[in-house]
Amino acid sequence: MKTKNTIYAAALFLTATFFSAQSQKSSFSLDLNGASTGIKIQPTMYGIFFEDINFAADGGLYAELIKNRSFEFDEPLTGWKQPNTKTLSPNLDSGFLTIITDKSKPNKNYARVTVSNDKNYLLENEGFRGIGLHQGGKYDLNFNLENVSGNISAINISLVDENGTVVSSVSNIIKGSGWQKYNAVFNPSKTIEKAKLQITFTGNGVVNMDMISLFPQDTWKGRKGGLRKDLVQKLYDLQPGFLRFPGGCIVEGRTLAERYQWKKTIGKVEDRENLINKWNNGFAHRLTPDYWQSFGLGFFEYFQLAEDLGAEPLPILSCGMACQFNTAELVKMEDLDPYVQDALDLIEFANGNSNSKWGKIRAEMGHPKPFNMKFIGVGNEQWGADYIERYKVFEKAIHTKYPDIKIVSGSGPSPDGEFFDYGWKELKKLNAQIVDEHYYNSPEWFMKNAGRYDKYDRSGPKVFAGEYAAQSVGVVKPDNKNNWLTALSEGAFMTGLERNADVVTMTSYAPLFAHADGWQWTPDLIWFNNLKSYATPNYYVQKLFSNNKGTEVLKITDHGKPITGQDQLYATAVKDADSKETIIKLVNTDAKSKSVTINPANLKLGNTLTKITLTAPQLSTENSFENEPIQPKEETVSLKKGKMTVEIPSQSLIILKVSNFK
Repeated sequence: MKTKNTIYAAALFLTATFFSAQSQKSSFSLDLNGASTGIKIQPTMYGIFFEDINFAADGGLYAELIKNRSFEFDEPLTGWKQPNTKTLSPNLDSGFLTIITDKSKPNKNYARVTVSNDKNYLLENEGFRGIGLHQGGKYDLNFNLENVSGNISAINISLVDENGTVVSSVSNIIKGSGWQKYNAVFNPSKTIEKAKLQITFTGNGVVNMDMISLFPQDTWKGRKGGLRKDLVQKLYDLQPGFLRFPGGCIVEGRTLAERYQWKKTIGKVEDRENLINKWNNGFAHRLTPDYWQSFGLGFFEYFQLAEDLGAEPLPILSCGMACQFNTAELVKMEDLDPYVQDALDLIEFANGNSNSKWGKIRAEMGHPKPFNMKFIGVGNEQWGADYIERYKVFEKAIHTKYPDIKIVSGSGPSPDGEFFDYGWKELKKLNAQIVDEHYYNSPEWFMKNAGRYDKYDRSGPKVFAGEYAAQSVGVVKPDNKNNWLTALSEGAFMTGLERNADVVTMTSYAPLFAHADGWQWTPDLIWFNNLKSYATPNYYVQKLFSNNKGTEVLKITDHGKPITGQDQLYATAVKDADSKETIIKLVNTDAKSKSVTINPANLKLGNTLTKITLTAPQLSTENSFENEPIQPKEETVSLKKGKMTVEIPSQSLIILKVSNFK
């Protein structure tokens, strides 16, 4: 995800003229040929791109509710408050907290709490824009504590609502000497979106505390310390073919020191080294100084999530180039070996047997069987000669040791221009396997580019449409909306992706998630707050394509030509060998409805048609936490033998499914 300052600066809404233009005809006759085209649709055709932007990981998918649980931020008390503690005071009437640092450890900080008056000392955590609690839910509290001195006999922890009213509380008797692990379970008496956690003590003295953690018990698959259930369910419902992670520019980092290093995200959660998030100050319009990465959601958890979703894992690794929109720091070619070794070691971590060095670590984490990773990405969206030079080294090393791994390379952040052209030219020379293209652009651009891949080289590298989303106002504009106009234009564009499945083998919308109170970038596929989430119109477009992708492209034409926006109509057709269905996707961007007759050849179709319609009252309509007016509606229609005639509402996406007969 980057500031695409080379794309354009003009307004990005379609003009009224574009949509008010009336089609010269409202009835269409399309030809559908059931003969084999030989164009197979890959299982990876529609997937998911995950990046920790918009509080997507900590505060989002990763279900931890305590911010800065181990006091590791640059400002170690970020997220924590001591309401009754004064600066420049010994605080004899309350107490105070200091940070102890042991730089020999990856998780280097812990809190030393001195309680002088247990009736007045209070330590409080605000969570991620609050702590979401559901009445009737159960929440696991865990923390580490060392009793250092004094007579502190108990630690008392409460969850309070916005008014400070206690909704659940627990008390733990302090035991023994040295560091001890403690746990308890909260049962909130009501539902709260922005609760806080409060800590008090019984007795005076000194204790050390670390890894203060709170998780809902009702996580995805019930895993302790796991993922937020409602968010994973929305991903599962997409039926994704792959999961690309962990980014995105977050892979590169603002500097090489801040790049994403997968080896620091595995092993025991408490031993994972925290890191500032690249999007901490990535956008002046949404500065988030409290945005860090705990890596509780690390590479093991990403692989596990991909497995849960039935998706191929697609990890992206640093190629020794920091974000070119930031420092553009380069590792010298003679110092590139550790970066290359990280890639080789990751393949062993994912696929090696449990006797190998990295496969053993995976097994010890609870997954003895290999993850069977097939893809790896070298760099995110780098550009220029420096990238090509480094890509060559990675490609040779990976394919020398692991010839079956498919490597994803990149063509930069833009869908055209000098760097895009240069990247493609060089990657073609190198016989690259898959090239990642990114496009954030206007709705009009997406509709006009539905034929983008019709003339791509069929013998060249395959295309991964790795990041795309229509921008209602402008790229990196905070006022962008997930409205029906953007979703409809993406649907039009996706017909061209699917029609060219012999070239385009992977696609994913971006970004995936956004916290309603913690976002930096818009638009986004799924929005959430501390209690619930909703699906955007864009989500439902993605879902309809992914859930109905089929296994082979069929030819559907208008007077022998692909349907790429003529009279504001777009179409693609597939057959599904598994469900034994023919599936047609039609997008009408016109302000008028259309009557479409489809004439099948080389096909024997059933007499019943399933019609799924996705549309909206207005192009500006959006979904929200309160209401999702834009959702698919399904109906069954009887067909006359030999052809089908359907009404396509104005500004709509239609899925038609009919059984095949031999």
